Amino acid sequence: MKILLRLFASVHGLMALLFASAALLLIAISAHIGWSAVAAGLDRAAAQGIIEAAGLLAVAVVALQIAQTITEEEVIRDAHISGPTRVRRFLSRFMVVVVVALAIEGLVATFKAVHEDSSHLLYAASILTAVGFLLAGWGVFVRFNSYAEELEPEAMAAAKREDKKLK
Repeated sequence: MKILLRLFASVHGLMALLFASAALLLIAISAHIGWSAVAAGLDRAAAQGIIEAAGLLAVAVVALQIAQTITEEEVIRDAHISGPTRVRRFLSRFMVVVVVALAIEGLVATFKAVHEDSSHLLYAASILTAVGFLLAGWGVFVRFNSYAEELEPEAMAAAKREDKKLK
């Protein structure tokens, strides 16, 4: 069984490496787009290019945070996401990144729709509405999960002991 668990940790490590590589490539692409936009002149087209670059950077942050979360939770801590504390912490880290990235994407889409094609405002509004629903659902999850944590104080203590592996 230990061999199987090591194999899973290795696969998680590879996945984290691939997410980090994707993040670095997105950062490079974003820098290229931003630089090309500024080099073409400081006008509305440059603003659109920079906004597009910011959207790609938001996706890069998501990929990098996923890589970090996978590395910390599955490789370094070797934590098994079974207790309520672990689940809340893991999902909260993931949700922060997803919500922020979607909110940025919604703002980018809004800006582009206002300046290019107002028929795309519905698309931008749907992204921002989804962000609101995600935030509300996440809040409900955290609230209900706190009740489960109160019933299992040993899971909270175990999660705190695992945090020492990162220091």
